[in-house]
Amino acid sequence: MVSANPVVRAGLAVLLDAYPDLDVTTTAEVPALRARTAPDLVLLDGRPEALPRLVAVAPVVHLTHVAGEGAGPWTLVHGQFEVADLLRMIREAATAHTGAGSTVTNILRFRNSTSRVQRFGLSAREVEVMDLIASGMTNQRIAAACCISEKTVKNHINRIFAKLHSTTRGEAIASWLGTRTAS
Repeated sequence: MVSANPVVRAGLAVLLDAYPDLDVTTTAEVPALRARTAPDLVLLDGRPEALPRLVAVAPVVHLTHVAGEGAGPWTLVHGQFEVADLLRMIREAATAHTGAGSTVTNILRFRNSTSRVQRFGLSAREVEVMDLIASGMTNQRIAAACCISEKTVKNHINRIFAKLHSTTRGEAIASWLGTRTAS
């Protein structure tokens, strides 16, 4: 857990230590975290500028004070979530990174493939939405991650499905990953 605020660090450490499946290490600085441990997941409080350095190391659950600031698939806004939401998001991020998540990890590594973008002709926003679909996110979560409405997400999905010649999320994901069999 990385937070410059000692009260936030202490409070979240006490809260999360109550769950036996979670092992918590806290620090005020990103370099200190990376020097002390190879984390399975990072809980980052604020500081969106640290996200690029951290996502290369482990999945990041980002707590922010401003909606849209450094928003990603696992972002929560202070004051707008409950403990259960935080725990669910931590477990989702960890699951996406391990076990069945190996497929998700491959998706995320494969996400900027120029050949896929050229082959399907998706816009930058459609690529972002398709990557989030492939990571298993719901329309509501995609909307929050992209700071757009659910209706806009649905519009993007309709265009993506047309470009990928798909009628379901599963078909679209299989096409996107190159695992779709001819039907």
